[in-house]
Amino acid sequence: MIRKIIQIDVEKCNGCSLCAEACHEGAIGMIDGKAVLLRDDYCDGLGDCLPVCPTNAISFVEREALEYNESEVKRNMEKKKTEEFACGCPGTNAKAIVRNPSPAPEATRLNQATVSQLNQWPVQIKLVPTNAPYFEGAKLLIAADCTAYAYANFHEEFIRGKIALIGCPKLDEGDYAEKVTEIFRQNSIKSVTVVRMEVPCCGGIENAVMHALQNCGKMIQWQVVTITTDGKILER
Repeated sequence: MIRKIIQIDVEKCNGCSLCAEACHEGAIGMIDGKAVLLRDDYCDGLGDCLPVCPTNAISFVEREALEYNESEVKRNMEKKKTEEFACGCPGTNAKAIVRNPSPAPEATRLNQATVSQLNQWPVQIKLVPTNAPYFEGAKLLIAADCTAYAYANFHEEFIRGKIALIGCPKLDEGDYAEKVTEIFRQNSIKSVTVVRMEVPCCGGIENAVMHALQNCGKMIQWQVVTITTDGKILER
């Protein structure tokens, strides 16, 4: 049948993968660092991928293509939720980390042991897949990466019992809001804790979460904690 479907100009594609993340049907994938349309019948022709492409590499064309197959898309997305996610580098494989119960604080002090509370990998906002299984029913921590260095008890007080995402709005390119919106939209997030530094540039991570909460169509409880540069909690 002749229908409207996306077309990707590989010469313009910079490999950012934002289109693949924005596609709710899994029609776009990354191959050899470039975005490609994986299957015609996965593309619904609505174009959620178009506005996120920073190089205007995606456009609509009308051509002979398989009809959009909603049932096949649902089957594929369910399959993806149960598999590990990878983008070519082993360090970006999404995985949950199962830990033994941490020792009591008194035992920790006696043994001079510090136990990591990280519950998943990866942790960078830019790298984490939007529909990783560990997001379902999660209490989410979204933190500026400097906070873990500034606040000594970061693992015990903030990461414990949460799925942690980190980023630096000053150094990372682009805005986190669209990625975080999709994480909220595609998963049942119980709550969100934002931990930021007191410096003005850290407002970017708080604003991104605020915009994501406004745009995701869900009511999610959230709070912001600010850390001072000398490692104290400024406000809760």
